[in-house]
Amino acid sequence: MMAAVIPATQAAVVCHPGEVDYKDTWQKMQDFTDGRHPGSPDELWFLQHPPVYTLGKNGKAEHVLNPAEIPVINTDRGGQVTYHGPGQIVVYTLLDLSRLKMGIRQLVTILEQTVIELLADYGIESNARADAPGVYVNNAKIAALGLRVRKGCSFHGLALNVDMDLEPFSRINPCGYEGLEVTQIKDLNSDIDIEQVTEKLQQLLLKNLGLNK
Repeated sequence: MMAAVIPATQAAVVCHPGEVDYKDTWQKMQDFTDGRHPGSPDELWFLQHPPVYTLGKNGKAEHVLNPAEIPVINTDRGGQVTYHGPGQIVVYTLLDLSRLKMGIRQLVTILEQTVIELLADYGIESNARADAPGVYVNNAKIAALGLRVRKGCSFHGLALNVDMDLEPFSRINPCGYEGLEVTQIKDLNSDIDIEQVTEKLQQLLLKNLGLNK
């Protein structure tokens, strides 16, 4: 029997696995995407990673300047090199874009606008840039995007700097841009905690994607 197609307004599955290994999580994203069917609900994973650099499928190794003890993983998402570490919210968007009638560019815009809306709630003015996906505060990057689409379904997603050690970003050219500055919410509004930010981000993202928990 063919599985019923779930309307875009039906509930998505939201997961909070905590701080988890990057490679293991990447494999789970691929397994989920390869195994899903037209009736599979969309999923959003909100998590953190131990320190790791990831290089996109077209990333250039020369943008990794001095990784030292931090591992570098070549991955299949779009984009160049970035850093993940504790205190950064990573959101993996496991979405059936065909069912949502959404293109990859629209998804990128929704992710960027969701972060901009979130930051505005904390009194932080930010913007997206046409030439470089992500969200910026005074030209410093606060959120990075990297996505992959397979058979009409997306995985990978968004990384938002909240309350973390930013030093490892100095050992790379973030997102392939030499000298690009990075920032985080804690440095712009000290009255926050990451659990609160995660909850607010979840609510806004579900709303903007037209999904319910």
